[in-house]
Amino acid sequence: MDKKQLSRRGLLGIPIAFAMKQPIVAAVRAQQASLTELPANLPRPKDDGAARHLKGLAIPDLALPSTANRQVNLSKITAPRIVLYAYPMTGQPGKALPAGWDDIPGARGCTPETCGFRDHHRDLAKLHADVYGVSTQSTDYQQEMVKRLEVPFEVLSDEYFALTRALRLPTFTVDGMTLMKRLTLVIRGGRVEQVFYPVFPPDKHADEVIAWLTAHPVGTAG
Repeated sequence: MDKKQLSRRGLLGIPIAFAMKQPIVAAVRAQQASLTELPANLPRPKDDGAARHLKGLAIPDLALPSTANRQVNLSKITAPRIVLYAYPMTGQPGKALPAGWDDIPGARGCTPETCGFRDHHRDLAKLHADVYGVSTQSTDYQQEMVKRLEVPFEVLSDEYFALTRALRLPTFTVDGMTLMKRLTLVIRGGRVEQVFYPVFPPDKHADEVIAWLTAHPVGTAG
């Protein structure tokens, strides 16, 4: 085969390889978008009273593993305020969500919620609030999400339900997994100052928290 034939074959091969690659790229992008965008007509979660006991509770003296490869004891943090958002489970590219996930009120939207806190991280810092996420997934599972989404704050693993049991946080079960229901705690002085429950829509929740913090600045009564 002479140089002209090789050159012609190479040129012909480029569009073929490109055409073969395009559906794969499109599928990956569509899958990523499906995790970051909320489907229409998601069922709205109702307040079942499962978080009414939380306001005023002391944060338990226990440490949870963090995506920063350290142990975090929320009761020992001296920040003026802590925003701790609990979520059921973030999806992963290439892995199916549990069957009927979108039909469970309050289940869908963990990735958009996390992206909201990520995008407003500096705004929350200006309001003297440290942000942490928490779920019952393992640290390894959470670290993949934190790296992929470029999350600037730590996410805590309550894989063994220490915090869930200590605070009696609301949970639900799907596919044999016990998951946290979506809620957010504002912690001040080692106690729960404010509770957001239920949370909906999750992709706008960071704005809701910012509005509350702005209306209740540090130095005033909660």
